[in-house]
Amino acid sequence: MVAAFDGWNDAGQSATNVVRHLVSKFHALEVGHISRDGYYDYQTSRPMQCVIQGTRRILWPQTAFYDITIDDSLHILAQLGPEPNYHWMEYCKESLHFAQQYDVHSIITLGSMFAECPHTRPLPMDVSVDGEQTDPDSEYNGPIGIPHLLDALAIEEGYETTAIWVSLPQYLGSDPCPQATLQLLDELSKVIGVRLDAKDLENKATQWRSHCDIMVRNNADLAQYVDQLEHDADMRQRAKDITTAGAPAVEQLVQEAEAYLRDQQM
Repeated sequence: MVAAFDGWNDAGQSATNVVRHLVSKFHALEVGHISRDGYYDYQTSRPMQCVIQGTRRILWPQTAFYDITIDDSLHILAQLGPEPNYHWMEYCKESLHFAQQYDVHSIITLGSMFAECPHTRPLPMDVSVDGEQTDPDSEYNGPIGIPHLLDALAIEEGYETTAIWVSLPQYLGSDPCPQATLQLLDELSKVIGVRLDAKDLENKATQWRSHCDIMVRNNADLAQYVDQLEHDADMRQRAKDITTAGAPAVEQLVQEAEAYLRDQQM
């Protein structure tokens, strides 16, 4: 089962757009939903009005489940909906009840958050398997959302779990970020062992990067800020690359950092 939730856990709609992409690209059938009653504050998650062929309809916030056929041997049960305001434990238990009904053996949660990172580098990814970070340096401590709780309860129930998160440049605002969605989809492909169609997202990600480049070029202060973020990102990556290279490589990294600081002071 792949789960993504609108709201706090979905910067730039990057996580929920993975599920929407799968629903649009593969044969998908809505197979159930979690009732809205008791889970939402309608002043926060407001109902939507729409008029279809002259008839007004009120659309209430709710969670939907889709049976997505990836190929003859693989189906994904996808969960998509707003993060609930109340009764998180009960909500997650209902979610896992759907997983049990469809003989799910693995729960994959998706999330995205804003961070200080440049759009000119691969966006930072955090992956945990069965509650353990694949990168010990990326251990998270802080507020959590519904994906974290669903992951924790799924582990208690004996499911295999993977949590995949991506970080977005906070200086770009809350517009959709196809680059982040693309990276989440790529990581999901690795987890399930099937290459998922990403051509449309690749084109959108290229356009997104071009738009960001133009915005940065037209703002000197922003360009300087991005330059600093690029340096920090490169230094972190460099540090990871040489962690097993021994003392000489570490000394070289220190010298590079000292040289950069001297240049900044000139």
